[in-house]
Amino acid sequence: MSHPNTTDNDRCVHAAIDALKQAPVRRTGLTIQRRIDLCQACIDTILPEIETWMEAGAAGKGCPGETSVQAEELLTGPLIAVRLLRLLKKSFTDIQRSGFPTLPGRPIDAMVSTYRSKPMIPIFPTKILQDRLLFPGIRAHTILQAKTNSNKRHLKTLIRLQDPKVSRISAVLGAGNVSSVPFSDAIHKSLVEGQQVVLKMNPVNAYLKPIFERAFAPLFQQGLIVAIEGDNHLGSTLVNHPDIDDIHLTGSIQTHDRIVWGDTPEEQSRRKVESDPKLKKRITSELGNVTPWIVVPGKYSSRQLHSQAKHIAASITNNAGFNCLSTRVLVTCAQWPQRETFLALIRKYLDATPRRPAYYPGTVERYRRFTQTHIDLDHQGCLPWSLIESQSVDAPNDSIHFQEESFTCVCVEKTISAEQLERFLPKAVAFCNEVLPGSLCASITIPPGMKILVNSSIGRTLDALRYGCVCVNQWSGLAYSLLTPGWGGFPGATLDNARSGIDFVHNTFMLERVEKTVLTGPLVSFPKPVWFPDHRNSLQVARELIHYYHTPTTQRLLQIFRYALVGTG
Repeated sequence: MSHPNTTDNDRCVHAAIDALKQAPVRRTGLTIQRRIDLCQACIDTILPEIETWMEAGAAGKGCPGETSVQAEELLTGPLIAVRLLRLLKKSFTDIQRSGFPTLPGRPIDAMVSTYRSKPMIPIFPTKILQDRLLFPGIRAHTILQAKTNSNKRHLKTLIRLQDPKVSRISAVLGAGNVSSVPFSDAIHKSLVEGQQVVLKMNPVNAYLKPIFERAFAPLFQQGLIVAIEGDNHLGSTLVNHPDIDDIHLTGSIQTHDRIVWGDTPEEQSRRKVESDPKLKKRITSELGNVTPWIVVPGKYSSRQLHSQAKHIAASITNNAGFNCLSTRVLVTCAQWPQRETFLALIRKYLDATPRRPAYYPGTVERYRRFTQTHIDLDHQGCLPWSLIESQSVDAPNDSIHFQEESFTCVCVEKTISAEQLERFLPKAVAFCNEVLPGSLCASITIPPGMKILVNSSIGRTLDALRYGCVCVNQWSGLAYSLLTPGWGGFPGATLDNARSGIDFVHNTFMLERVEKTVLTGPLVSFPKPVWFPDHRNSLQVARELIHYYHTPTTQRLLQIFRYALVGTG
C-alpha cells in the first residue's frame, strides 16, 4: 500500500504497521496453545544466535573479545530471553491445565504486623529450572496492594487471555543499554497482553535488530512483532500514528515528558497545568531511578563486609554504569564504627575492576557535572569509577546527585547522623522516599541476626520503602534478571509525575495490583555471583546456563556447579 506525500519516517512506520495488519496472527488469533508453541519455538531459534548476539554486544560496547564483557552480554541478553520464555511457557501451560499460573508456594494473606494485611505471594525460587540450587539462599515475594483479594490476583489477565483475537498495535520504544530490555518489553506486550508490536530500536544498539529478527523469528513471522530503527523523529512519527493504540517506553523521564506533554519545558508546564497531554494514548513506562543502597549500621564480620562491598562495587561497574538500577547513592550512618573500613573495601574492589569504554552518548559531559572535574576519556575511551564520600554529616539534599540520575559510573555517599538504629532507619527511608527521584528499586544491607519479617524494625522499613523492588543484601539487578518479579516503579505514578514509570513488565506469574517485590539473600554469597567482574568462569557459566535452560539435564547442572566453584576461587 502506498502513502503519497510522506517522508521516509512516515513510509517506514506505515510499512511496519501495514505488515502487522496483514499478518497471519490476525487471522489465526493467539490462543493459549499458540502462546505455548511460540514460547518453545523462540527458545529453539535463540540458541543458534547466542554467540553472534554476545559478540555484537561486546563489540558495540567497545570491548570485542573481552571475556568478562562477553559473559555480561550473555547474562543480560540470551540467558534472560530463554529464562523468560521458559517461565511464560510454564505459566501458559498451567493456565491451560488448571486455569491459573501455579505459584511456588502458598500466598500469605495476613502479615498484619509487617505488611498491613497486604497479601504476600511467593514468586522465587520457582519449581522449575532448579532455582533453589542455582540461586542458594535467594527468596522473593510479591507484595500486593492493600485490600487486594489474593484469590483474584490474576483475574483481568485471565479474562484477557481467553480472547484470542489480535487487533491492537503497541509501539515499544526500546532501551539502548541492555539487550534484554527491548525484547522482554516486546514479548510482554505480545505474548502476555496479546498485542502486535512495532519495536523501535534505540540508535545505540540498533545493531541488534537483525539478531532479534532471527532469534525471535517465530514472533516476527507470525506478525506479532516488527522492528524498525531510526532517530527521535521516527519515534515521534510512530507514537503519533493513528493506528498505534498504546506505547511502552523504557528511557528517561525527560523522554517521557517530551512524548506526553510537549517538546519544550514551557509547553510541558503549560499542558500539565491545563491537564492537556499532547499524547492522548495510554502509555506505560520504565523511567530509571537514582538508586539507593542503604547500609544498616551493626557489627559485621570481615567476610560479610568484603562480600557486601563486592556486591556494591559490581552494581556500580556493571555495564560501565549505564543501568537504571546501578547504585547511585550509598546511604550510611555517620556513627557506624565500620563505615571507613567498608568504604575502603568498596574503593578496593572498584580499583580492581578494569575500566570500560564510555559507549553511551553524553557520558563525558554527565561525568564532569557529577564529579565536578574536567576529566577526559583515557586512551581506551574509559572513565574512572567514582565513589564520592560524604563531605559532611547530613549535608543538604539539593546536591545534583540526589536530584538527577547521572547514568554514568558515579556513586555518592549520603551519611545520616543517628546514634541509635531506631533513628537511622526512618531517616534513611525518608531520604530515599522523599528526596531521591524515582521509585524503581533499592537495596539494603542488614546486620546478621536482625529479623526481616514479622513485627521488626527491618520489616517495617521494607514496607515503608516506596520502590517497586527492594532487595536485602543483594543488588536489584538480580531481581530484574529472575523475571518472576514484576519490574516497574512503585504504584501511584501519574502522567504528570511519572517517577520511575507506570505499570510492570516481566511478572511471569501475571500478578495484578502489584505493589513491590521484596527479595532477600545472604550477606555472603556462595558460590561467587556470576555477575561479579572477578569471576574466573563467568563466560562458561553463562553458556552452560543458557543450554541448561534450553534442555535441562543433570550433566549440564553439574557442569554449571563445577564452573561456578572454580570461578569462586
